[in-house]
Amino acid sequence: MAIVKPFCCIRPAEGLAEQVAALPYDVYSREEARKAAEKNPLSFLNIDRPETQLPENADMYGEEAYQTARRLLEARIKDGTFTEDKNEKYFIYELTMDGRSQTGITACCAIDDYVSGVIKKHENTRKEKELDRIRHVDVTDANTGPIFLAYRPDQELNCLTDQVKEGIPLYDFISEDGIGHRVWEVEEPERMAAVEAAFEKVPALYIADGHHRAASAVKVGLKRRAEHPDYTGEEPFNYFLAVLFPADQLNILPYNRVVRDRNGLSEAEFLKAVEKCFDISKAGKEAVSPEKKGEFGVFLGGCWYRLTAKPEIQNEDPVAGLDVSILQDYLLGPVLGIGDPKTDKRIDFIGGIRGLKELERRAGAGAGIGFSMYPTSMEELLQVADAGELMPPKSTWFEPKLRSGLFIHRLS
Repeated sequence: MAIVKPFCCIRPAEGLAEQVAALPYDVYSREEARKAAEKNPLSFLNIDRPETQLPENADMYGEEAYQTARRLLEARIKDGTFTEDKNEKYFIYELTMDGRSQTGITACCAIDDYVSGVIKKHENTRKEKELDRIRHVDVTDANTGPIFLAYRPDQELNCLTDQVKEGIPLYDFISEDGIGHRVWEVEEPERMAAVEAAFEKVPALYIADGHHRAASAVKVGLKRRAEHPDYTGEEPFNYFLAVLFPADQLNILPYNRVVRDRNGLSEAEFLKAVEKCFDISKAGKEAVSPEKKGEFGVFLGGCWYRLTAKPEIQNEDPVAGLDVSILQDYLLGPVLGIGDPKTDKRIDFIGGIRGLKELERRAGAGAGIGFSMYPTSMEELLQVADAGELMPPKSTWFEPKLRSGLFIHRLS
């Protein structure tokens, strides 16, 4: 059962949450991060991407970058940008996008639950991305970006969060991208005990977004255990920061694909090869946004086509039956020669939030081909994780994104 505990939080001082809150570090390119950091010196991005504080040619993974993050975090605490709670609390965090809200519980989860599989994964991680966040967490001595976790809907937890939301929020603002953010404190002993007891009945938690942050946080915790062989298990480094949401409130957008060339095929040859496994209809200039599972849009030579997977290639396997798997196994691989989408430089991925115009722009350069996807469902994600399997890379794009800087968990 899941261990989900309150914690002593470092958080923005009154009136500063909107200026401090930042999108996750990994949604920015290096140039985008520098521009965003320059525009807002209080943005947590300055700490999350510390190379923005160094000369443009500085090594973004060098020791000076991580030491800069630590110095800046401590300076922000000292100058009052952040306040440090003396008592353990939970926080309720509501995000609203396009009129739809999702409400999570900000807390600390046990690294042992990650190791034992109570916290379930659905993606592989890359070592180089882990190393960056391991250094960042270890040097700053803090979890600075919460892990986005999900759990199967639980009526008791829903009632508890609804009760807290009847009170006055601690933070209430709309970020520049139009997302509403509201935060409430949970500090009453009886209510905190009820939250902790309710999660003890939850059999599994699921990583929705933040696999690299989770793996890195856990590895830092295990490193600290090795450095302190007399640890009791109660030290802060035994836990990592997360926001936990009921799965039925979450929204997954499609993760579209662009392949940079046709693998030596003419347009006619490409369409002929695709016909073996997919039914094809021409849609013309109107962008194709798939309306159901097993349907795909293709942007080729300035024209859109709608593909439908033939019944014989569809199946009920949790992984092989995913649309991203069907596209890879029956089109990207055999027709376009994309062997491993994790490493092949000919394929790019476009998060659904960027829209089909971005897909057209990227695919329209040269002989590229764009593929619009029907989004993976939350139930598909849970089924893959429950089966102990892993999804293909870039299968899910969650919106809205959690903001970094609203909650920080110190490890010592």
